[in-house]
Amino acid sequence: MKNNDYDAIVIGAGFSGAVAAREIADSGKKVLIIEKRKQIGGNMYECFDKDGIRIHLYGPHIFHTNNEDVFRYLKRFANFYKYEHKVIGKIKNRLVPIPFNYKSLDILFNKTEATEIKKKLSELYPNIHKISVLELVNNNDETIKKFGEYVYENVFANYTAKQWGIPVSKIDKSVINRVPVVLGYDDRYFDDKIQYMPEDGFTELFKNMLESENIDIKLNTNILDIIKLRDGKTYIADKEYINPIIFTGAVDEFLEYKYGRLPYRSLNLVFENYKVDKFQENSVVNYPNEEEFTRITEFKYLTKQRTDRNTTILKEYPIMYNEETAKKSDPYYPIQNEKNMETYNKYKNELEKYNNIYLVGRLAEYKYYNMDIAIERALNLTSEIMEEKEWKIKSK
Repeated sequence: MKNNDYDAIVIGAGFSGAVAAREIADSGKKVLIIEKRKQIGGNMYECFDKDGIRIHLYGPHIFHTNNEDVFRYLKRFANFYKYEHKVIGKIKNRLVPIPFNYKSLDILFNKTEATEIKKKLSELYPNIHKISVLELVNNNDETIKKFGEYVYENVFANYTAKQWGIPVSKIDKSVINRVPVVLGYDDRYFDDKIQYMPEDGFTELFKNMLESENIDIKLNTNILDIIKLRDGKTYIADKEYINPIIFTGAVDEFLEYKYGRLPYRSLNLVFENYKVDKFQENSVVNYPNEEEFTRITEFKYLTKQRTDRNTTILKEYPIMYNEETAKKSDPYYPIQNEKNMETYNKYKNELEKYNNIYLVGRLAEYKYYNMDIAIERALNLTSEIMEEKEWKIKSK
């Protein structure tokens, strides 16, 4: 690569990187994407397995948002079909809707108990659609308090302990406070007004997004083999590179773990194939309690594939992401606590010394983003860069 070939370099071909690259390319500027995996799409990458089932290789991803601008942007690159995600969970050997709602309540409680709980919930929380399980647990009414404790113990506590690998007592209350109970019969997992999936899958969407004469892609490439950081300057082949570098990867890896590894939770993803029409009743079934895995996904529900006597499922086993597991797994969920954020800020502050490096995305910002937020942040960042550089969008 020649030093002056590209007006910008983007590290990573997930949503954050792909959106940034496309926006800059549409301004007429040349962009190079460097991706360490052998394919584009980040964690949204889809492919066909040996039985012809289209799977999400890095776990299930469902597009949902209230941001109409983000959805309008994505529709430039794919057709979509409406898909309202529903999840059920195994509680007391019964399958009930998750998040916990009135349907779940009716299944797990006798009619008299369920009627009393619903009546009190309606009286105490009129015109409220969702409420935190913590608010129920802390309620002064004994019936509601016991109901909240039931949901907390059977739906949340063990699942969260498995997911994060620590006792639930040590989990930050802000996390617990996000656990909703739906006060009604709405059994959708998300309540966003826009819930869709790309007709031909996320991989095809990414291919269309990155199809531009102004975008080149280098796959299976380690950024450290190309870009060197020294004394506040970036170098390519020993020549200074002054144009924007949009970085979406792990900041600790970029700086060769100078301040230590940033902790993440990861997943051991186990795919299984079955010679049956369907394995389970829903696309996703949660297993919060007895099992070692947290959930099972059956992909045919997500992709709407029609195959007889053939299906593929995915079991997710949470694990710690560290130097050993990094050989076979990927960082998924940042573990945000005071100590880890102090470490992250050391990396961030050091990279800010390089005035042409911009951080965006889940790994680069050490925050868990849904894909709509990742897209929105990439659009906002590239807009700022293009305004600074006076690069105007030429075509869309």
